[in-house]
Amino acid sequence: MVVEPATRIVGHVAVPGDKSISHRAVLIGAICDTETRVTGFGRSQDTEATVDAVRACGVEVVEEGHDTLLVLGQGLRGLRSPAGPVDCANAGTLARLFAGILAGQDGQAFELRGDESLSARPMGRVAEPLREMGARVETTDGHLPLLIHGAPLRGIEYALPVASAQVKSCILLAGLYASGETTVVEPQPTRDHTERMLAAAGARVVVQPGAVAVAPAGRLDLGELAVPADFSSAAPFVLAATLVPGSELHLHGVNLNPRRTGLLPILERMGARITVYNRREIGGEPGGDLEIRSASLVATSVGPREVPLAIDELPLYALAAACARGESRLRGAGELRAKESDRIEATVDALRALGVRARATADGLVVNGVPARLRGGHVDSRGDHRIAMLGVVAGLASGEGVRVEGADCVAVSFPGFHDLVAALRREAA
Repeated sequence: MVVEPATRIVGHVAVPGDKSISHRAVLIGAICDTETRVTGFGRSQDTEATVDAVRACGVEVVEEGHDTLLVLGQGLRGLRSPAGPVDCANAGTLARLFAGILAGQDGQAFELRGDESLSARPMGRVAEPLREMGARVETTDGHLPLLIHGAPLRGIEYALPVASAQVKSCILLAGLYASGETTVVEPQPTRDHTERMLAAAGARVVVQPGAVAVAPAGRLDLGELAVPADFSSAAPFVLAATLVPGSELHLHGVNLNPRRTGLLPILERMGARITVYNRREIGGEPGGDLEIRSASLVATSVGPREVPLAIDELPLYALAAACARGESRLRGAGELRAKESDRIEATVDALRALGVRARATADGLVVNGVPARLRGGHVDSRGDHRIAMLGVVAGLASGEGVRVEGADCVAVSFPGFHDLVAALRREAA
């Protein structure tokens, strides 16, 4: 598709519910002893795969509306071996978190599969700690398909070799079934949605600087959960409104958990004009509304401690750097090479195709920015929704427009993304 330049970005927008929280609401709801009503569910290909996965294991999920689900929990140990493999599609969150739950289903067997992209992502990082806990887990050369035979588990203390909310969550979920306490030590803080939701459901969770622990649970009861709007879905619009002159955009009900919103302080450091107002709690998470006005940007560097807090938005940071005055550097982001694509190479290639001076490093990239509209060009998404979104934002902020190859892959996380872009164009007309 071709994305034409925008004259300005204006209006009031609500993006879909947080994908990470939606995954967890269904997975934890499935092992509750009671019904869980999820409102604001972020419907996407990834989260639909999670609904299908728990259904395959004997959990009834009732669709009460487009963004409202009723999950009829089967209890901690109530999941059953499915008739065939569980299809995780492209959802890494599903594959890794569900593995922790399935490991505790004593006497049951499960096979997790995924599409070509997910099957290339590393799964040994969850298999290793689960084996330490006593689970029988087999990978395929460290990847999917993953075979899990539920077994009695024991608590462990596990130091994450790489900061990962997905691996941390997998271990904590398995810890619900373990004898003794399970502790995860993090090299840097990562998303804490799992800890928050488990505590809300009645699990005993202890959070300390650099570590989180969970005790074995007898039962869980989540009740009703309101899902805030997804910051990762809001982020492309935050950047578009920053880069397109004359813009003024309001985004409502956004998840503002500081372990998710690392892009905001980065952009503010670059000179972005972003105001947070109407702060409130949404579903146990800090939330609020954002006002974004266009601004000129200056270069800034991002180091290892900031990476986990902005991991999904780092391609957008690189695009911001392309439009900022000076040289920007990203370090400590080697994890980007194990996403739906090698996001370091995909991002650098996309920027170069737009006429930007950029180069990849082993664990990041360097961008020499110019404070002017991009000239336009062609971006290959490589089937990665985050790169496709980068291409669309680049098109809006360009002078000549951008052709985005494979733009439809945004449906993995945000099926209505292109419709919302079109609506904002009509608003500005």
